[in-house]
Amino acid sequence: MSTTLPAPAPPPPLHEPPGPPPAAPRNSPGRTGVIIGGSVAALIAVVLLLAGGGLLWVQGEKDADGYLSTDTHRLATSTYALASENLDADLDGPSWLSTSDAFGKVRVRAQARNGKRVFVGIARTADVQRYLRGAAHETITDVETSPFRTESRTTGGGRPATQPWDESFWASASYGTGVREVTWRVRDGDWSVVVMNADGSRGVDAGVSAGAELSFIPALGWSLIGGGVLFGLTAGALFVLASLRRRDADGPRY
Repeated sequence: MSTTLPAPAPPPPLHEPPGPPPAAPRNSPGRTGVIIGGSVAALIAVVLLLAGGGLLWVQGEKDADGYLSTDTHRLATSTYALASENLDADLDGPSWLSTSDAFGKVRVRAQARNGKRVFVGIARTADVQRYLRGAAHETITDVETSPFRTESRTTGGGRPATQPWDESFWASASYGTGVREVTWRVRDGDWSVVVMNADGSRGVDAGVSAGAELSFIPALGWSLIGGGVLFGLTAGALFVLASLRRRDADGPRY
């Protein structure tokens, strides 16, 4: 008579089978908002820092007299005068702004290339138009700097009734040989620059350059940099706050 022994039990597993992976912590709406706010603040910081640095670079490009100037370019006409189109200095805001030094001064230099004495003046556009009414002149309507090119329109007529330096309406004027320079503090209104032969004769040919002080550039540049630093600190604080909220969401670690 045979006896059947029971099969031995299988040995216990050495390791418990791995369970499902823990769910990744989800970002709460509050943390997501903090991250978005930090990203926006960081972007604003970069823009402000670049703008402020650009303005300070421009400030460093000014000449020894504190003007940001163009190169000298030849301007010529067969008529009696060269005039700029209306320069509209529209200083909106408080009344003190139009008389403050915030915008600084404009400088125009001219030197004759035809052996004559040159005249250069700045005046209100209405006075310039009244003076040149009936006189052949050329009005510069547009200027491009790279490459230098001007667009203009020519008005027919005769010789001006008087020589330019005989008139009293100029806000600033100079005439003679060599380099003549006029400076004018920016004021509200419509203004024009005029270049002529000092004797009022036909055929104007001069090398002309223009410059501006733009006194507000340093203050504005440093203000933008200060704002950029402030937004950068705000962005850093928001990112730290988002990191702390992530740590709290993950729970304690053992």
